[in-house]
Amino acid sequence: MLRVFFNAVAKKLGDALFKSRSVPGYIALQLSADKLIGESMENKNNRSASQVVVQDVMKIRKGERVLIIANPETYGIAQNLYNAVEKQQALPTLIIQPDKTSFDNANEETLQAIATAPDVCFSISNIKLGKDPHASASPYKTDDGNEFTHIFDYLLDGKKVIRAAWTPGITQDMMDRTAAIDYHELQNRCKVLEEKFSGAVSVVIKAPGGTDITISVEKRKLMFDDGDFSKPGTGGNIPAGEVFISPVVGKSNGKIVFDGSMTFSDGDSILNTPIYCDVENGFVTKIEGGSEAQRLLQTITEAENRAVSYEREGKLPQGQGEIYKKNARNIGELGIGLNPNALITGNMLEDEKAFHTCHFAIGENYDNDAPSLIHLDGVVKNPTITIFYADGSLHDILKDGNLQDC
Repeated sequence: MLRVFFNAVAKKLGDALFKSRSVPGYIALQLSADKLIGESMENKNNRSASQVVVQDVMKIRKGERVLIIANPETYGIAQNLYNAVEKQQALPTLIIQPDKTSFDNANEETLQAIATAPDVCFSISNIKLGKDPHASASPYKTDDGNEFTHIFDYLLDGKKVIRAAWTPGITQDMMDRTAAIDYHELQNRCKVLEEKFSGAVSVVIKAPGGTDITISVEKRKLMFDDGDFSKPGTGGNIPAGEVFISPVVGKSNGKIVFDGSMTFSDGDSILNTPIYCDVENGFVTKIEGGSEAQRLLQTITEAENRAVSYEREGKLPQGQGEIYKKNARNIGELGIGLNPNALITGNMLEDEKAFHTCHFAIGENYDNDAPSLIHLDGVVKNPTITIFYADGSLHDILKDGNLQDC
């Protein structure tokens, strides 16, 4: 196993390697600095965004083991977090691996580091953390029968022994603007929406751009990214700020018109032309629009083809190829943005948190009953979202993009 450890004296060499993109395999860094790198913006309590995340979101304590995984592009943000963790007298380790797309595997050394089950794990990725090929071929299983195709998910959601934050596509500007928010206010909004979704049977989403779809959420539980990742088994995005739910598989019908931004296999983009998706019985059946619609279709088609070939190559269990292929068109998520500082910038990590938006994901869901190689988020502007209950009553939680009652 390649392991190269740098100390503070060797930091300049490390920077040169990162800038030249000549880093072979991965680099694990254990170093310190006198100040936070590139992080000048401070909040009203005179703390940097990284310090707010470490102290308020993760609540990292003295002596805890903290693993930070980054890419050359996100090294500065990762180093700021490293320094903030060190100030808490915790034990940080920083690993750098190359950029990973939706179809790439994480470096073996990265997966082995996660498998040590640190108290806290940060994935500060430019695109994705990377897949776990071992777990994809032979999933981890919990005592209750749930299966997990990544060691990260197994330790977080299965065994619940780590807490985590992940930031696919984060930039320093985004970190500064959106991480140091009022988390008490965010958590209160999430609680109100959790109550509204309790007992929900279906949800209707309509928007000026043409979205008009009904999804089933019966017996599904609302999840939220509320910025409280202080207990084992909890985690979410930085920036935080959304609630989301997995529609019942096979029971969504209507049309989604993505008119904000979209995730593709090679990254995110603001949409210049809307993407029109027909949805029948829970799956996308038609995609229309301009070049961006073709880009989405290409990503989905690639996921379908890879699923079949992965089974043939032994990278997926026997019989799973067709399942993964089918779910590449599944409607896997409805989410609502709740971060007041988030904007639509063409970076989905921020875009899906923006006020006055909702987002849908095509591909894998969060209830582990629709596995896929992809999870592609797309933003819809100014939606009206109405919840329907078993007794026939209904409640609007957004009207023309504006939150109601919270």
